[in-house]
Amino acid sequence: MKIGFRTIKTAVGVSISILLAQLLQLEYYSSAGILTLLCIQKSRKQSTQAVISRFFACLAGLLFSSVLFTLIGYHPYAFLVLLLVFIPLCVRMKIQEGIASSSVIVMHVYMHRKIEAAFFLNEFLVILIGLGVALLVNWYMPSIDKELNRCKEEVDRLIAAILKEMAAYLKEGYTMWDGKEIIQLGDALNQAKRLALLDAENNLLRKASSYEAYFETKRRQFEILDRMLPPISKITVQMEQGSRIGDFVLELSGSLGNNDSTDQFREKLHAIREYHKLLPLPESRHEFENRASLYTVANELERFIQTL
Repeated sequence: MKIGFRTIKTAVGVSISILLAQLLQLEYYSSAGILTLLCIQKSRKQSTQAVISRFFACLAGLLFSSVLFTLIGYHPYAFLVLLLVFIPLCVRMKIQEGIASSSVIVMHVYMHRKIEAAFFLNEFLVILIGLGVALLVNWYMPSIDKELNRCKEEVDRLIAAILKEMAAYLKEGYTMWDGKEIIQLGDALNQAKRLALLDAENNLLRKASSYEAYFETKRRQFEILDRMLPPISKITVQMEQGSRIGDFVLELSGSLGNNDSTDQFREKLHAIREYHKLLPLPESRHEFENRASLYTVANELERFIQTL
């Protein structure tokens, strides 16, 4: 059995909330712990949004139920009217996240059966302690930089491996590659995207996430590599042009992450394409189709280089 950090924060937060509410001798003090439990989220942004929506929902539930129970009476059927009106109201106010939390307060109103200032103060303090402790406890988030850096290394490794396999096919016309790195790269990018989003939500004061931008670039590179596979697979013969582009792709795979070489690669690819223009025209349809596939590969390589 593994106990996660979020579980630990939830346990600590609930205990602190109940302790504070009990020390203040509040009625229904255990409900402060329930409110804290409902507000522990995966990120600071989600936690802040949860606390805000639950705070207004709880206040709305407190006032609305007090008025409704006074008019209709403290009877079970009053909940029918309450929920039919209150839930759409929360949705309209975009605080539907707080419906469950506000139900805790509504039950207090129903059980107390009296409208008095001391009760309203008690409920306000229960709400304040429960939500405030959740916000404070959830504000500490462990760094996920190590996980993100591991994702960066894995993504770069997979892209380099795919380029090497492409280069081998262009140079040799044969490879035993099963394409598993393409699937692994897609999965790695999806995981990286989730982590980068979590990192951004935990750093609310930072305008932009460098990780988000980095993995977005890698996503574009992945899409380009995926588009390159069909034209490469259509090349059925070894050609001097294919070997030349294969050498270029192999060199590119070994220089990923080196932004200083972008202009150099752009110039090399341009020189290769200019050289190909000087070659004699294809002598057969088969040769024409192979050279057309190489031309498509070269176009995608240009787009790839622009992302470096």
